[in-house]
Amino acid sequence: MSEQRPHQFERGTDGPKVIMAGVDGSASSLRAAAYAAGLARRQNALLSLVYVQPVLATGAALGAPVAGATEEIAEGLATEIRTSAERVRDLWRVRWEFHTFKGDAYAGLVRAADELKADAVVVGASESAGHRFVGSVAVRLVKAGRWPVTVVP
Repeated sequence: MSEQRPHQFERGTDGPKVIMAGVDGSASSLRAAAYAAGLARRQNALLSLVYVQPVLATGAALGAPVAGATEEIAEGLATEIRTSAERVRDLWRVRWEFHTFKGDAYAGLVRAADELKADAVVVGASESAGHRFVGSVAVRLVKAGRWPVTVVP
């Protein structure tokens, strides 16, 4: 039997390297982004902010300018995040990037987490009453069991 040595505290770079937060402009998603930024700062991790552009075939079939509207939302979110980051840049040194994926929110976030090699996922709690029946994106991400998921109210 080998001799067991007492476990020693180790300082190092263990911990998440990429923390991903899903943002869609809702108040809860922006709180999730702020929470994820704090985690990333404390862990010296990269913060990947992800907006999933919905692909609404029904709206497109009816002639609605869906692509332009979702592009506008993505650009608005990126601008808002950049402005917020500028305001606090001297307080918080956080490395971050912004990505846009297309598809439904759940599938887009899964694809983003895989492609970005996310070590943790942070999302806001659903603000939709309908999700009690269908299941929210947050609950589906937790059930997927592929990453630690934090749901911010």
